[in-house]
Amino acid sequence: MSDSSQSPNLQSPSLQSANLQSLYPFASHWADVGGVKMHYLDEGPTSSLSADHTPSPVVMVHGNPTWSFYYRTLIPEIARTRRVVVPDHVGCGLSDKPQAYPYTLEQHIRNLESLIAHLELRNLTLALHDWGGAIGMGYATRHPENVARFVIFNTSAFYMPAVPWVLKLARSPVVGETLLRGLNAFAGLAVYLAMVNRKRMTPQVRAGYLAPYNTWRNRIAIYRFVQDIPVNAGHPTRAVVDAIDAKLHLFRDHPMLILWGAQDFVFTVKDFLAGWRARFPHADVHVLEKAGHYVVEDAYERILPLMAEFLGEQ
Repeated sequence: MSDSSQSPNLQSPSLQSANLQSLYPFASHWADVGGVKMHYLDEGPTSSLSADHTPSPVVMVHGNPTWSFYYRTLIPEIARTRRVVVPDHVGCGLSDKPQAYPYTLEQHIRNLESLIAHLELRNLTLALHDWGGAIGMGYATRHPENVARFVIFNTSAFYMPAVPWVLKLARSPVVGETLLRGLNAFAGLAVYLAMVNRKRMTPQVRAGYLAPYNTWRNRIAIYRFVQDIPVNAGHPTRAVVDAIDAKLHLFRDHPMLILWGAQDFVFTVKDFLAGWRARFPHADVHVLEKAGHYVVEDAYERILPLMAEFLGEQ
């Protein structure tokens, strides 16, 4: 696997036009995953010490329709003492967006496996949001020896039948593709509906979320992620999710910090947080009442001290 990097000033024209350098001042890196360029951030210290003496690197895995920009408020503080790696899934952010590509959970897990192996990351802390839960836990269940702890944000790694009608509509091959790829309705609405503290969604922040998804072609992964939601037992991704769920017990006693936006109407407290609690009864759970699905955006100032304390326990 090859690797390349560029300074922030050489990022994509869409980010330059959005004037995002002050919000996203990170050096970009790309790794080749099966002939496709996968973008990632790699911040903080890298140590020549042995793995036994190096603080656990933190890998932050985003969902749909976000990208590494979602974690920008957490990265600088955590990277003061730890290596922080934040990939953009293929089709997302600054990664390549091939049109003929298997945008499936299985493929995203394999891409994450390739990146972590390429960077030789050991003893990981996984921070997971939205689709990042299934992707990150997919990695963990296949490499349990390499994962030390978890930070969970409004996500799932198990099947739940609670799928809102709006997501079912978005999956449709005509109406859904027109809405998501033609009108950018999914990403466009998320910057309003996924938050409680909407004053934080300034025009510049909104531009940051939307910048990589500025054309029909660039929205391919947004639509494919929605299509990949396993709404029934016959969906091919359902077997992948069930296989992950069957091995979650491996981490029952691992340190886990759950930070949950209570006003998320998709990943609800009643269904999804309850699912995490049932599987991980020893987890340290914090329900953030005035936060929604974009919980990091809504509550990063409350999240950072909790993460610092949790990570400092190592």
